[in-house]
Formats: sequence, structure tokens, C-alpha cells
Amino acid sequence: MPNQAGSSILEWTLKGLVPRLYEVAGSRRESAELMLQPGLDESDLEKLKKWIDSCLSLQGGEIAARTRAAVLGRSYLQLNQTGRRRFLKLLAENYSVDDDLVKQRFQRWNMVDPEQRALAGNSLREALEPPYMLLLTQFTELTDGVKFLVDMRAELLASKATDFSLTALEQDLKRLLTSWFDIGLLQLEPIDWRSSAELLEKLIAYEAVHAVQSWSDLKNRLGEARRCFALFHPNMPGEPLIFVTVALVEGLADNVQVLLDEQAPRQDIRKADTAIFYSISNAQQGLAGISFGNFLIKRVVAQLQQELPHLKQFATLSPIPGFCRWLDTCSQQDMEAMPGGKDWLRISEPRLAEGWELEESIQQQLRKPLTQLAAHYLCQEKGKSIKAVNPVAHFHLSNGAQVQQINWMADPSSKGLKQSAGLMVNYYYELGKIEERSQAYRNSGKVSASSKVKKLINSRH
Repeated sequence: MPNQAGSSILEWTLKGLVPRLYEVAGSRRESAELMLQPGLDESDLEKLKKWIDSCLSLQGGEIAARTRAAVLGRSYLQLNQTGRRRFLKLLAENYSVDDDLVKQRFQRWNMVDPEQRALAGNSLREALEPPYMLLLTQFTELTDGVKFLVDMRAELLASKATDFSLTALEQDLKRLLTSWFDIGLLQLEPIDWRSSAELLEKLIAYEAVHAVQSWSDLKNRLGEARRCFALFHPNMPGEPLIFVTVALVEGLADNVQVLLDEQAPRQDIRKADTAIFYSISNAQQGLAGISFGNFLIKRVVAQLQQELPHLKQFATLSPIPGFCRWLDTCSQQDMEAMPGGKDWLRISEPRLAEGWELEESIQQQLRKPLTQLAAHYLCQEKGKSIKAVNPVAHFHLSNGAQVQQINWMADPSSKGLKQSAGLMVNYYYELGKIEERSQAYRNSGKVSASSKVKKLINSRH
């Protein structure tokens, strides 16, 4: 579910498409009138159906249908949130697969002679393609049509949680977008302080891990010993899909606030031996579930190796979202069997009372059990599958990283304390072993961990 900031960005980008859709629709102004109420009232539904039917029938030829689709897209963007959801529900319920036709054609495919089966199979495949797919592909002909569909899927993701009828439409649109956003089409581009103001504004808005506090904060993150890279699609110029921010340092960084501190001394880039990926943010809600992260990290590593051949290590400084929530859900019996669990249970409740991070004595009491439990959580908690329950751990382990180091009080911000008691973790990308570790994790759930992390897990006291 998009957060408030994400929703405002979605509104911003949707509004930005309106004038460009006007340009397309304006080429056929005699057909460019579809007057709908912002909330898409009941009286508008029949009018909307007729317009969609005219798009799907290709009445007047491809150019005319494309013009009508442009008008339809413009009308969609002018609807309010309620209206857009009603629009999507109309598509999902009235222009989905005809179940009776599918059954009929399947029976025919199942009964025909082998020589005719290929033709019957084609007919069956056509029946399995919902009519709304043609409309969606017509939208791609518009200026910014791909971005239009990406934002439409963001609307679907926000709506389907409370309306199951939208699930098939959302999944079909995801399938369409997945085919268009093949990694071979994506372009890696650096972002720095000289990039356009519009792009820098988007960087601030889309940053999902460590919020940008000001323009000076952003400038610090794009300084000499910093790098930022984003992936772009050729049909969405100026719209980053995903981006990563990198700090060039000596050794493994163990505190993100030091990296973000505008007053901290800047690392001499000639002495830097390590690239720390400290934030990876997906910028398009509508591309959720379509993974670019693995490709992005590999491309950035290759770019940095070419630019700075003296770099020897590539690692992350990552948050541990969900760790505190997991602690709260563990039963006493389960906790007693975990490394550090008995020590944790001996601490009086509330164990993480407000202001605990300000008391040195309390920190010392909590440090060992929490770091042990965090190591267990990242490496051994699998839920009902072979995959790590922590989503960030799963992402990096899938990409071939090793759990290298658990860092105490690495993020003492309010967010860091709330989600992981201030703990962060380094995932280490050892270049010669990435593929081997990735395959071992994907195939059997084997987690690669450093000797330091294994020691935390194997110690029971």
C-alpha cells in the first residue's frame, strides 16, 4: 500500500501526463469529447462502456482507435481516486476473459484431430486473452503511455487489497510491464549535483530508506566520495525506475549516520578501498514485484571497477526492517532456543523502553542478546519456506551476498530504533563467489555468513 508521500508522487506524475495526452488527442479534436464526472457517477458508466467498445472494435481503423484511446486516457487522468477505481473495476468486470468461450474452445481443442490441434490451440489462446489487454496496449501508443500504465498499476495495487475483482487485471498488467521492462532495454545513468532540478526533486521524493532532509543533505549525498546511479527505460525518460546511493570509504562502514553527516570529514577518494551501497530505492510503485535490483548492483559494481580500479570491496550497509516486530511475536519457548534468547528474556520489560538508547548501561545489557538474535533472524528464520523472512536479507542473499557483520547502534534515528533497535547489517558481495552463493541460496536456502556472524549464531550464552 503506497504511503502518503508515495500517493502524492503518484498524483503528481498522473497530473503531469494530462497535457501530453491532450497533444495526442488534439490531433482528432472532433473525436476528443468524453465528458465524465470526476467520481465516475452511475450515469457515466454506459457512456464509458460505449467509448471502450469503440476502442476495442477498431472502428474507423487503427488511427481512429488510437485517438479514442488517447481521449480515454485523458479522461481517466481527470478522474479523482474514486472515479479511477470505478474505471478499473469496470475494465476488470466487463472486459475480462469470457469463461464460457474459453470452455467451448478448450473442448474443441481437446476433441479435434492432431492435425487441427495447432489451429484450435491458437483459437484457445485468443479466448484466454482478456479484451482489456488490447486497450492497455493501445495506451502505449500515447506520449508517455508506458508511464501511464505504470501508474495505473500503482492504482491497482492500492485498490486490489480491498477489491479482489481487480487481481486478474493487476496481474495481467504486471505481465505486460514485465515483458516491456526487460533488463536488456534498461539504461544505467549516473546522477550528480549537476543533474536537472526535476530529476533531483524526484530523487528526494523517491528515497525510501533514509529520507533526504534538505537540499544540502542531497548535495552531501552526491559529493565527491559519493556516487548515485539509476536505471531508466527509453520510453520513460527522466523517470528513474530504481536507484542506489554509494559511499566510497576505507573498510566496512558500520554507522549510516556518519555517512549522512554533512559535517563529517570527507573521505579521500584515492584512499577509499570499499564501495558501500547504503540505500536502494524503487522509484515506481507500479513496477513493484518486477525486480531490477540484481541487475542494478552488478552494473554499478562494473561501472565503479572501471572508474576506480583500486576499490577492493563491495558491500552494503542495510537496515533490518521487521526485526523489532519479529522480537515481539516470538514465543518464550522459541526465544529460549535461540542464540541470545535466554539473556533477552532475563531483561525486565519493557526491554526497549523509550529512551533506552540514551543510557550506556542499558545499551551494554542489550547489545549482546540483540546482536545474536539479529544474526539468527537474518540467517536462520525462514518461516514456511527456504527463504529468509526478512525481505532485505532475501534480496541480497538472492543476489549472491554474504551476511558479513551486524552493527550495533548503526542507525540511532527514530526509524532505525523502531524497526531494528538501531542495528544494521553489512551484506558483502565477494565478486568471485556471487553466482555460487546466489545459486546455493535460491536452490536450497543456504545462507552464506562470515565467521563473525556464525560465532554470534553458535553462541548460546
